[in-house]
Amino acid sequence: MIRGSTALVGIVGSPIAQVKSPENFNAWFVEHGLDLAMLPIDLQEQSLDAFLATLRGWRNLRGCVVTVPYKQLLATRLDAVSERSAALRSVNVIRREADGRLVGDIVDGEGFLNAARRHRFEPRGKRVLLVGSGGVGSAIAYSLCLGGVSRLAIADLSAERVGSLCALLRQAFPAIAIDGDHASLADFDLVINASPVGMGDSGALPLSESLLETLSKHCLVADVVTSPEITPLLALARRMGCTVQTGPEMARAQLGNLGHFMGVTPLDI
Repeated sequence: MIRGSTALVGIVGSPIAQVKSPENFNAWFVEHGLDLAMLPIDLQEQSLDAFLATLRGWRNLRGCVVTVPYKQLLATRLDAVSERSAALRSVNVIRREADGRLVGDIVDGEGFLNAARRHRFEPRGKRVLLVGSGGVGSAIAYSLCLGGVSRLAIADLSAERVGSLCALLRQAFPAIAIDGDHASLADFDLVINASPVGMGDSGALPLSESLLETLSKHCLVADVVTSPEITPLLALARRMGCTVQTGPEMARAQLGNLGHFMGVTPLDI
């Protein structure tokens, strides 16, 4: 029940119907008897500046999660961002301070690793292929490098975007082999789809089926797409005997990171 006293958090993006954060957060708020609620906000791009102005004056709003396609667009419009957000030029959560200032961070990578560790995956020394170098892909790449992977290969339809991310990561993590080579998947310990490919009913795969057939059974295969839960990539990986990690798993695993930054949950929930 939303009352006049209810404090709010939001999640902004477009489209928004597929996101899991409102049900995850609202279930947690109800379970813990808190007068808090999350609202989904499907926003047109031309309204972003007006939306931020509204956030600054929205006194019962504690913060806002940011999803596609606004993670990079909003990063440059806030009053302050974390060191990793500044490096990646991306945010996925905003906190509204009492004086109306808006502060951003990106915790997608931490949420991803929280979920992966539940599958007994530890990044140190591992070899990883990441498909997608946008906001969520960049954040996952950064956290994997912080976690000490030995090699990170990055694939994306945009060669320019891959080049920019590789350059940023090589400068920050010179000891890690960072490249775009993925002629075979046999040597990878983790393969991640961090692109929108596979969302909805498209049936699309982020890599060719022939390439995916080179996956080894020890590989963890992960997807950030939340709807459907079992994407075409994950269905194929399961048929090959791989462990899979779903988008909703990642969404649930970063709940504490997002909520703690906005001041509405503990870090470990």
